[in-house]
Order: sequence, then C-alpha cells, then structure tokens
Amino acid sequence: MSVQDQIREQVTSNPVVLYMKGTPQFPQCGFSATVAQILKLCGLQEYASVNVLADEQIRQGIKEYANWPTIPQLYINGEFVGGCDILREMYENGELQEMLKSVK
Repeated sequence: MSVQDQIREQVTSNPVVLYMKGTPQFPQCGFSATVAQILKLCGLQEYASVNVLADEQIRQGIKEYANWPTIPQLYINGEFVGGCDILREMYENGELQEMLKSVK
C-alpha cells in the first residue's frame, strides 16, 4: 500500500482525522496544540489523530495529499478542512461547530 493509499484509507474510514505533530494529549508544536484545543472546545471527545513525527513518509505524504504545505491538517468526513489559522477562524465564526454536527 502506498503512503497516499494509506492516508486515503485513514481519512475515509474515520469521521474526523487530525494530522499533527505529537498527540492530542501531548502536542509537539503550538499549532497542533491549538487545533487539538479547538476540537476539545467544540466538544469533540474522540477522533483519529496521526502523529506525523512518528512517520516521515506520512509527514511528507500528507502535504502532497491535500496539496497543503503545513501541519496540522484536519479532515472531516473525508474532506480536507484546513490548518491552524483556517480552523481558528472557522471556530470563531461557528462554522467548525456546524461542520462537526455532520460527523457520522
């Protein structure tokens, strides 16, 4: 299975996937910590997270998958939503909370 296939499998088999540096409990960068905190504030208790620091191929592959150069990256229902700044903005205007209501 290629890295791209592996990523596609992760984002389509989980309703919410966060590619981040570290884990939600122990983020390894400020941007990842911010996104994990935003998801917590949205009341999301459980979601899949992938620590890109643990796998260099995933770390590079996820940037190519979404054509997005930075990490963290959030996927909801298989769709790329955005990185830290986009998610912060979406949280502040209520869009993210609405989108998370659709989580299967």
